[in-house]
Amino acid sequence: MIEIRGLTKKFGPFTAVDGVSFAVKRGEVLGFLGPNGAGKSTTMKMVTGFLTPTAGTAEVAGHDVTRDPLAVKEAVGYLPEGAPAYPDMTPESFLDFCARVRGLRGAAKRKRVEECVEKVHLEGVMRQSIETLSKGFKRRVGLAQAILHDPEVLIMDEPTDGLDPNQKHEVRQLIKDMAPRKAIVLSTHILEEVEAVCTRAIIINRGRIVFDGMPADLAKRSRYCNAVALSVRSTSLGADSLVRELSAIPSVFTVETVVSRDGKHSCVVVPKNRQAIAPEVTRVAQKNGWAVESLAVEPGRLDDVFREMTMSLGGVQ
Repeated sequence: MIEIRGLTKKFGPFTAVDGVSFAVKRGEVLGFLGPNGAGKSTTMKMVTGFLTPTAGTAEVAGHDVTRDPLAVKEAVGYLPEGAPAYPDMTPESFLDFCARVRGLRGAAKRKRVEECVEKVHLEGVMRQSIETLSKGFKRRVGLAQAILHDPEVLIMDEPTDGLDPNQKHEVRQLIKDMAPRKAIVLSTHILEEVEAVCTRAIIINRGRIVFDGMPADLAKRSRYCNAVALSVRSTSLGADSLVRELSAIPSVFTVETVVSRDGKHSCVVVPKNRQAIAPEVTRVAQKNGWAVESLAVEPGRLDDVFREMTMSLGGVQ
């Protein structure tokens, strides 16, 4: 549904996007990640036809964004950064306008607007001016216009920005519900978004792709992959003794985040080279007669890997 080859965008001497290539199939939810200024929004604007590439090609639903931009816009639902809209309009008039622009008329238009309003829970604010709405409601208005025409491709820039936890959950569930029938790209820097809804993740830094794979594979690159979070009752057991015994395990790299309170010691045991250390940690606990309250193996931390891959910052968004 999306095919990008060598996509490049320069602003004068500065290269914002540098030879990016990837494809997105129907049924995929791609998390397009990167720090501020990495080139995420610039890439999305080229894919949707709002910026002309300096070099390379992008096709959406079989249409080239440069040669056939109108066909691309017909196939795409786009939620831009900041969810721009006409502030003096109401959600009711704005969505009616957007539906007419998309070619919807009469009963079909009214039905589709009602369906989208219900999906994003806008019923209570339909006749307020958009400029008076909270950031979260403005975001929901933007999301409603993006899905009005039931597009094959949905591209969203920070879709849950400004939403409270309940609203985030609702939007993520909506994305999951739509995913089997569409190709969806979420441009975001919120890592929990990727874990919650994405089937694949791309990290871009300084205009170049530095990772492309499943979120689980990204987590496996974390130094905390297979780390053990351990909590032990501290009766007659000192924190120093706990750390000393755990650090003596050959496959343990370090013991960190040691906290002693409420009658227990808690720590994170980090392995060497992401080895599985839970059996050894359990054996040491049993040998020393520790009263273990909890022991959990970490899958890895996306924020840890994200920092490692994007430490070199630069560029424009």
